[in-house]
Amino acid sequence: MSLHIRTSFPYETTHEDLRIPLPDGTQLYARVWRPLTEEPVPALLEYLPYRLTDWTAPRDFQRHPWYAGHGYASVRVDVRGHGNSGGLPTDEYSATELADGVEVVDWLAAQPWCDGKVGMFGISWGGFNSLQIAALAPEPLKAVVTVCSTDDRYDNDVHYMGGSVLAVDMHAWAATMLAFVSRPPDPQYAGLAWRDMWLKRLEHVDPFIHTWLDHQTRDAYWRHGSVCEDYGAIDAAVLAVGGWHDPYRDTVLRLVEHLPPDRVRGLIGPWSHQYPDRGLPPGPAIGFLQETLRWWDQHLKGVDTGVLREPLLRAWVSDSHRPATVYDTLPGRWVGEPAWPSPHVTTVSYGLQGAPALVRSPQHTGVDAGRFFPFGNEADLPPDQREEDARSACFEFAVGEETWVLGRPRVRLRVTCEVPRGQVIARLCDVAPDGSSTLVTRGVLNLSARHGRDRAVPWEPGATGEVVVELNGIGHVFPPGHRIRLAVSSAYWPWIWPQPESEAGFTLDPAGSFLELPVRTHDVSSGSESGSDSGSDSGIGFGEPEQAEPLGVNHPATLDEPRPERLVVRDVAKGEWRLEVDPRYGGTRFYPDGLEFTEDALETYTIQEADPLSARARSDWSIRLHRPELGWDTTVRTRSEITCEAAAFLTSNEVICTEGGEVVFHRTWEKRIPRTAG
Repeated sequence: MSLHIRTSFPYETTHEDLRIPLPDGTQLYARVWRPLTEEPVPALLEYLPYRLTDWTAPRDFQRHPWYAGHGYASVRVDVRGHGNSGGLPTDEYSATELADGVEVVDWLAAQPWCDGKVGMFGISWGGFNSLQIAALAPEPLKAVVTVCSTDDRYDNDVHYMGGSVLAVDMHAWAATMLAFVSRPPDPQYAGLAWRDMWLKRLEHVDPFIHTWLDHQTRDAYWRHGSVCEDYGAIDAAVLAVGGWHDPYRDTVLRLVEHLPPDRVRGLIGPWSHQYPDRGLPPGPAIGFLQETLRWWDQHLKGVDTGVLREPLLRAWVSDSHRPATVYDTLPGRWVGEPAWPSPHVTTVSYGLQGAPALVRSPQHTGVDAGRFFPFGNEADLPPDQREEDARSACFEFAVGEETWVLGRPRVRLRVTCEVPRGQVIARLCDVAPDGSSTLVTRGVLNLSARHGRDRAVPWEPGATGEVVVELNGIGHVFPPGHRIRLAVSSAYWPWIWPQPESEAGFTLDPAGSFLELPVRTHDVSSGSESGSDSGSDSGIGFGEPEQAEPLGVNHPATLDEPRPERLVVRDVAKGEWRLEVDPRYGGTRFYPDGLEFTEDALETYTIQEADPLSARARSDWSIRLHRPELGWDTTVRTRSEITCEAAAFLTSNEVICTEGGEVVFHRTWEKRIPRTAG
């Protein structure tokens, strides 16, 4: 990747920290970068709980000054109860958070340096609330760039997948947020009130996991904030961006299908859960800031940049590649779709062959699943799938001619289950002539959710029925001489929390069972009759990545041997498997303003290969915030754990906070939550 660090821009810029008042008297902490001009300009908002003065500061300095240098007021705001903002923390995407966001949009539009037009952008949380605030339709909000986000908080977030509890991220993200929300305000920015603010927040903290596990079907709690409930509520223009190695990529496909074509464009690259200009694997990276600038100029400044004459969806289709846990750059090409569903894509059915198969996977099936949220680390992606395939029922189809897949594959399976609960996991793999197996995509179905995610219907023991498993979207080329492998398992730990009695598995009858692939035409080289390239593969390209000057954060070297990112340990005598994960969010870093920030986390997932009730997930966090010049030294330590019984999840959480080595807060939570569906 060739990254261009911009040191000069069309506009000179300035930045300041300020506080945005809310109607209830709460003040939100904000950092504003503005162009030096006498004319008012549009404002861009990124609205997050992740602490603009430290945690996201390096990323913020890559993009906000860049936007300011191109004629926009670019604003980063901490959500209520986080960072140096006032108020108490709430649940993610709460009605309070969204109402505050609307107030911020209106406040920005009313500033003398703003021309009254506002855009919102963000990745993950910031992409979520950009869409959700757009659905509330504040008048000044004209355009949104949402990256790696979701329109469906229940079935396409970190909590549930196919109606099953996502053990790996339901647990891990709740544990992460418990640590994050417990961090203190910074006295350098919050002033003398920091300690009182901190203690009030801590008294208000309740682990998110309690709420998330209390809602195991798609009820009103999850419908709140899920813009798929009413796409028509979104009036702003939406540029939806995702990566094939990000779990939220299907949202891009749904948005380009359901939003008006004059107000939406989709972009899916080979990327992980990152902004596409950051150069983190897998690449190639693109000039994403330039691409978004064209979106802002079109919708906030009225400049015809040509974005609406481009394909509705631009997607990367990867060539076949050997299995690996990291790729600097994936081979492939960009394609353009004039509509979604695309006229270039046809569903092709592959009938499964063979005798009925008993699918009874060992409970540790899934240890080679890779990270649910790849961030570009060395151990993020799934390794060779041959061991996982051996724990599954596999069906293969020879590839006679090059086969392009673009979209969401689907599996229709005829199954017989002798117990009322269980799961079906389907993986699509690309098998090379040497036998290596590369995971292409996958999907999950909780059998109790087969009639809809809003209800739990137990399976009638001994009954036979058809189930449909939708796999995540993908763009991939299967070359001649390879084999398409469908691998079906009854377990997938630690992604999916196992159901009681799921060790019984199920019987799969190939007769009447099908793999349905969205197969794309190879060559779509010409545009429409009007001369537009809206349906063409030709001419799709991007500039090299650009960013503003980096903040200058120092990552000091340590003498400690780094622990593995992902370590699998098998206790042969116990029949127990343990997966240890270091999420590698940031480690130790020193900031130019004098802050020393040290962060360490370890996730541990344990299961016995024959017992679904032995599943255990644990997460330990330690965060130190230290300002030597102020004599300020605080630490946050948390422990979060989930185990299960047949009828309940058992959660345990602990927070210990110290100031100057003395404990100022210590609390534990123990809760038993009935297993109603997940």
